[in-house]
Amino acid sequence: MADFVQKTVNKTAVRDLSVPIASVEQFDSIVEMVFDDNPFGCVEYTTRDGQTIAGVVRNREHYTAKVNFLNDAGKRVGTVSIQSPTIAAFEANAAEVLGNAAIKTAMGATDVVRDSSRETYYCQLKCHDPSGEDYFVTLTRKSVRISSYQDDAIRDRVESWADAVAALG
Repeated sequence: MADFVQKTVNKTAVRDLSVPIASVEQFDSIVEMVFDDNPFGCVEYTTRDGQTIAGVVRNREHYTAKVNFLNDAGKRVGTVSIQSPTIAAFEANAAEVLGNAAIKTAMGATDVVRDSSRETYYCQLKCHDPSGEDYFVTLTRKSVRISSYQDDAIRDRVESWADAVAALG
């Protein structure tokens, strides 16, 4: 049998945040900063079929809202987690669960509250380096991950950017 022969060296680097990103609005502003400022120096490219692709695109994203149902004593009697594909859907779905009387009754709850401290945010950006290399920058509420890169200069650029963003410290 033939052996597998390594052709590339793809790397991954992770920065765990000392404090989770405070809100979905702050998270979104950090993601939008990448699009607005292009801190990694990404460039658009053309596919084989002639389609022009931006230097940075949202590859995948999801946002998970947490809603707690409380009884008269303030004790949690139930929880709903709802994963949504966009921030707009995240907010709309959370509001729908918060206002749903049927679920509140079924849970035996007297109060419904959002548990924002346990909510999660995830956005993976696909980036195209001027060298032609594609890599990913994945932001979550608790970390920033660079993956599928080969050139350490890419990591250095992302790290310099993250160093300059207070919430990513």
